[in-house]
Amino acid sequence: MTFRYEVVVQAGASLGEGPTWDAGRGRLIWVDILGSRVHTYEPGSGRRSVRTTEQHVGAAKPRAGGGLVLNLRDGVGLVDPDDTFRWLHREAVPGRRGNDAAVAPDGSLWAGTMRYDEAPGGGTLSRITGDGLPEVVLDDVAVSNGTGWSPDGRLMYYVDSPTRQVDVFHYEDGRITGRRRFAEIEEGAGFPDGLTVDADGCVWVALWDGGAVRRYTPDGELDRAIDLPTPRVTACAFGGPDLTDLYITTARVGLSAPHPTAGSLLVVPGAGKGVLQPAFAG
Repeated sequence: MTFRYEVVVQAGASLGEGPTWDAGRGRLIWVDILGSRVHTYEPGSGRRSVRTTEQHVGAAKPRAGGGLVLNLRDGVGLVDPDDTFRWLHREAVPGRRGNDAAVAPDGSLWAGTMRYDEAPGGGTLSRITGDGLPEVVLDDVAVSNGTGWSPDGRLMYYVDSPTRQVDVFHYEDGRITGRRRFAEIEEGAGFPDGLTVDADGCVWVALWDGGAVRRYTPDGELDRAIDLPTPRVTACAFGGPDLTDLYITTARVGLSAPHPTAGSLLVVPGAGKGVLQPAFAG
């Protein structure tokens, strides 16, 4: 099967990340972490927007009542429907920032952190409820990255990038148990970064320094790969009215001679079928 990518927005992002389909507004949201920017793109009209944040922003997700929840350097903040900002949970740790995040089936935010120097054990994965109550779920992480749930909500997939693994947990009532390896990225193929889960329960994984997005079956078998022209592929998500278009973020940071598409938002039309993602309950 041959896939064709298109450049949607040639944003020149330093570290593009976290594409998320906002079904309520028919738009894609993604961030440039090191550029401190939140981007939106509406495929129906082509309309775009950029919001600059005061801190590095690891992820931006829609809220059930409108606005956004942001995983920032010093904690989790809210953008209200009137565009004002306020902190939901602030926890500044020197040398650490927020990274990828995802919304669980119960509407809680699972927010990852990492140290700027990527030191092992310097990051965390925390569950934050709609009223701002935090709980550290994993406290021995290097680079907390892709997080996603199976269509039935019973499994949670997770990436700590330097391990070269995608792990899977049993998930129930906001709790994870039974961690095991789901898939391993071989030497020379890059590192697992962001991920998404499709309607068939297959896991799509972006490969940092691998120049590709891979799909793994629910049994952890490599099923297909989409090769891309730039090596630093960061994350992927299904979007569009029927959730069949795979949006992919990329990065320019650290590349001595970046390809023209580095830092762009890409799309692969008709790549599969996604699952509608919940909005944050706060």
